[in-house]
Amino acid sequence: MRKNTASHKNAPRGGTASEPGTGSLTGASSSFTRLAKNARLEVTVSALDEEGCGTVRTADGMTLRVSGALPGDSIVAAVDHVSRGTAFAHVHRMLGPSTVRSKRPPCTESSACLGCPLICMKYSEQKNWKRGMVRAEMSRYPELKDVVVHPVLSPDNLIHYRTVAKLAVAGKCTDPFIGIYRRASHDVYDLEGCSLHNPLINRVVDAARAGIRKLKVPVYNPHSRMGLLRYLVVRVSLLEKKAMVVFVTSRRSYNEIHHLGRFVQERVPEVDVVVQNVNGSEGNVIFGQKDHFLTPRHHLTEKIGDVMFQISPRSFFQVNPAAARLIYGQVSTWAGESPLGTVLDLYCGIGGIGLFLAARAQQVIGYEYVEEAVADARLNARANGFANCTFESGDVADLLEDLAEECHAIDLAVLNPPRKGCDEAVLRRLAGLAPRALIYVSCSPATLCRDLSLLQALGYSCREIQPVDMFPQTVHVECVARLEKNLKKSA
Repeated sequence: MRKNTASHKNAPRGGTASEPGTGSLTGASSSFTRLAKNARLEVTVSALDEEGCGTVRTADGMTLRVSGALPGDSIVAAVDHVSRGTAFAHVHRMLGPSTVRSKRPPCTESSACLGCPLICMKYSEQKNWKRGMVRAEMSRYPELKDVVVHPVLSPDNLIHYRTVAKLAVAGKCTDPFIGIYRRASHDVYDLEGCSLHNPLINRVVDAARAGIRKLKVPVYNPHSRMGLLRYLVVRVSLLEKKAMVVFVTSRRSYNEIHHLGRFVQERVPEVDVVVQNVNGSEGNVIFGQKDHFLTPRHHLTEKIGDVMFQISPRSFFQVNPAAARLIYGQVSTWAGESPLGTVLDLYCGIGGIGLFLAARAQQVIGYEYVEEAVADARLNARANGFANCTFESGDVADLLEDLAEECHAIDLAVLNPPRKGCDEAVLRRLAGLAPRALIYVSCSPATLCRDLSLLQALGYSCREIQPVDMFPQTVHVECVARLEKNLKKSA
């Protein structure tokens, strides 16, 4: 793994615990000046925050956040900067590793990359920490105190599970970097053989890097707004063992990308779909609105359970299909064994959960804001032979208001919102439809608990939560929550 050369000026300084400016926070009071930039501090890490940074609370109320550190680690921390009562640091030297630290982690570059901050932690400890994180969020809401949080479910593969990679391209055509942004910066770390990526993705990345060099493809510079290639997006179908490659460029420039696509396909014959996506906008949004296909084929096909999905370049699809199968299976189990009436699938994406339930539902109605995702959902319904599915695009709250006017009786409603959770209007209008039961799938324990609290006031009590480790080695955890309609609304 290499770091973008533009970042070398910010590289951590060297030093040892005996250097001038080295202090100790173990059993001693710390001053603000001691947490100044470039200070060296001997500390014992006490906890892990929600972003995966080790934390130390100083005697005078300062918080030291140390990337790459785990609870119980005794380290020399090097302070990078101080801001508003918090000092940010990295591990300068390990004095004594924590008992939760793995002796043989699958990646040796995690402290520099920071893309998977738990990868150095024993996996059993990762699961305990994630379950504890869910419980900690729930403890903020007294009305959720009786909710059962089950042990975390895990997929079989704990590494090489990602089937989608969205990577930034930086540097120059003579020395390109293809990787991820380091947290809170625009420094790009070059990913070579990433432990979380499907091996086919790593092969595509290596081929693309070689092709950029050989063909002298101009790399986009966000400061000067010059250059062509901005992002590389790779998708893999586990079913087909094929890959899709999307080159995101600043403008339509057929010649360079056509030759780069040919080069990658020659190096990696499993690449079946090559696309140029044009994004001329500023900012960090990856995709533009226009796709130009350089191959006859435009989709990959994947399968979860018995349901087939066609995946287009900008479709949202779970990056870990094995973990998605656990989530869909949990939803199906909690939906009950009896035939279902009308199932409402909110924030349906390409229809994954709704299609998983369609075989035993009288009707599935899916709502989603993204029009392209709805188009894929309709396509997937037809491909699987489900004529009982209707998918609509638009604001979910507005669509629920329209549904209420049609007097539909809802048997089951499933919510799978983005990380920000549901708007209050969505929850209130959904409760007004009085579905028999609710199942809430969430990628954020914080917004999940917030919404469960409101739903409790609206007459739906959460009974149990099943965490699922969609992203092993990272701080993220998915949750499936089962709610029942109260006999009498409390508000």
